[in-house]
Amino acid sequence: MLSPSYSPKEYSLLPEYPGVYKYYDKEGTLIYVGKAKNLKKRVSSYFIKSAGLNLKTRRMVREIKKIEIAIVNSEFDALLLENNLIKKSQPKYNILLKDDKTYPYLLLTKEHFPRIYPTRKVIPSKGTYFGPFASVKAMNNILELIRSLFTIRTCKLDLHPYKIASQKYKVCLEYHLGNCLGPCEGLQGEESYLKDIDQANNILKGNLGIAKGYFKTMMQEAAENLKFELAQRYKEKLELLEKYQAKSLVTSPNISSLDVFTVVTDEKFAFVNYLRIKNGAIILTKTVELRKKLDEPEIELLLTAIVRLRDQFQSDAEEILTNISPEDPIEGFQLTVPKIGDKRKLVELSLKNALYYKKEKALASGRVQDKKNRILLQLQKDLSLKEIPDHIECFDNSNIQGNYPVASMVCFHQGKPAKKEYRHFHIKTVEGPNDFASMTEVVGRRYKRLLSENKPLPKLIVIDGGKGQLSAAMDALKGLGIYGQVPVIGIAKKLEEIYFPEDSLPLHIDKKSESLRLLQRVRDEAHRFAITFHRDVRSKNFIQSSLEQIEGIGASTSEKVLKHFKSFKKLNEAKEEELIQLIGKDKAQKIQRYLNEKSR
Repeated sequence: MLSPSYSPKEYSLLPEYPGVYKYYDKEGTLIYVGKAKNLKKRVSSYFIKSAGLNLKTRRMVREIKKIEIAIVNSEFDALLLENNLIKKSQPKYNILLKDDKTYPYLLLTKEHFPRIYPTRKVIPSKGTYFGPFASVKAMNNILELIRSLFTIRTCKLDLHPYKIASQKYKVCLEYHLGNCLGPCEGLQGEESYLKDIDQANNILKGNLGIAKGYFKTMMQEAAENLKFELAQRYKEKLELLEKYQAKSLVTSPNISSLDVFTVVTDEKFAFVNYLRIKNGAIILTKTVELRKKLDEPEIELLLTAIVRLRDQFQSDAEEILTNISPEDPIEGFQLTVPKIGDKRKLVELSLKNALYYKKEKALASGRVQDKKNRILLQLQKDLSLKEIPDHIECFDNSNIQGNYPVASMVCFHQGKPAKKEYRHFHIKTVEGPNDFASMTEVVGRRYKRLLSENKPLPKLIVIDGGKGQLSAAMDALKGLGIYGQVPVIGIAKKLEEIYFPEDSLPLHIDKKSESLRLLQRVRDEAHRFAITFHRDVRSKNFIQSSLEQIEGIGASTSEKVLKHFKSFKKLNEAKEEELIQLIGKDKAQKIQRYLNEKSR
């Protein structure tokens, strides 16, 4: 049967019954689904009071070309129908839960000698599903408890009576470990097996009291029949169940089954936490995020989340605790805002979860990014740059009296180290201790390479040093014809002075400034990287020169040994066979003798 159809001009003809209304655009696409206690009043409010609507809602109203309605018995039925329609069609102006997870379930199979195992696919014909569970850990805890208490098979065999009678199967390791009683060989009857399944079913439903009563009865019967070892085993299972219940108990066990929902909002999102309580224990906790579409009020966002989460997690709890309530009661919904006692504590706990989730989301998204942008914007302002310096490269030299001269370049993207972009340089064209000439060489090599590979230049070049090193870097940039295209500064360590090209007066940034701290971090990282590289080069050169002093060991052999072992320590620890395989027996023995004499 088709839904009654109206044009926007015919809203006055709508009935004054509870129901659901659907808005379509000119292409016939469903753009919004809403619920109403009174269809005529609710739909009319979009067109009569359009001036008082927010911008997004006015935009939606302009798109409406057709209205369809479905009349239901109550506002609660309207809520359920609205949820199903939104879930099916996901109209662009409706609130959507920001959660695309496929949740795990535990399946109790419908077969001879039923199994219990985890799955994410729901096929109702396979058996009874328990869940969904908000986390795999929570699901595994219950599964582990059940497998500790009962001997339920884990194999996938088809245990039809005629297959067991034909001796088709043999027991596996699980039988020998005591985790299964061997129904595959007929060592356990189905009636006995199903007693365990019934109790496991009670635990999965959260009815721990029934399972505890079962173990208590069995323990007493075993003791009366003088089967004390069996009674002890039942006692241990009872204690295990009580320990599990004690760990999950959060409030009075007198509180039976109920749901707790709380909502907190900001300008763009709502965050709803859901606690599911059974026999005084939290058996599920979940927080979801809803993006506002039409500046919906908090209570509407909360009701949307309640309906969808209860549907998703298959809750049938009659009582629902919340931190806010609708102005008028909704028939079919028992919403309570408790003021005191254990129920109030549960609402406060749920609210704490929602607030924590909101805080974490803020830190993980916008606010962290805002902090980065704030620092980079401040640096742009302090250095009078045309662009935000979201790509910074910094150079530093390292040598000891001109020996083993090296240099480093570190790269920062969005204020963070981009370590894959770091570069080491061996100084090739400079002899002796000449920091200025070394700086000219490495800056020239770096940007000649970037230009040849058509890669983007940085937004800021930082030189570790004062006016001399800065001038040397400028010479390199002039030689490449890119001087003036990229801002370049020098930072002197002593007073943390910032030098600009062709300006004799340094800039002093506030010592507490976040922008100066970023520059210091970039400079210190370049210095650390250069020192580490210089130490490695010096160490390798020392090893190589030491090996070359051995008669019969030349430069190529020592280089080969160094490349393989990296350090004297690894060379000392190496077995003679490894060295022989690398350079031959004669040379290996010469190096071994040298190392033995050196260690005396």
